[in-house]
Amino acid sequence: MRREVLRLLRERGPRSVQELASGFSMARPSFSEHLRVLREAGLVSERRDGRRRLYSLEPVPLVRVRDWLDPYERFWRDKLSALRHLLDDAETADTGTTTDSKTTDTTTCAGGPPYDSGGGPRADQDEERP
Repeated sequence: MRREVLRLLRERGPRSVQELASGFSMARPSFSEHLRVLREAGLVSERRDGRRRLYSLEPVPLVRVRDWLDPYERFWRDKLSALRHLLDDAETADTGTTTDSKTTDTTTCAGGPPYDSGGGPRADQDEERP
């Protein structure tokens, strides 16, 4: 739910509590508690606009997390790439056929470095990582 709030603020810009809460089926006090947690974590900011409170995304903490995770992502990308090449070589040896393992699709995640989308974990997927 909190990730979805961050996504909405990223895509649509500052929003009031009513605008944000309208997309979720939960009581307003519960939703406000989630906003409080995001605000205390520094991921969103709050400002008054008349009687309304507008919430905005604060990207700096997320950039710090991305920067911290980048070496781990590179590590696992390299390990998975080596494994793919090893398996491709083993398949070639077993079948006597060749595969073009040098053609890979690269994607950039959130302005970060490209990563191999040839079967490795992607930063935009929700999966557990060791």
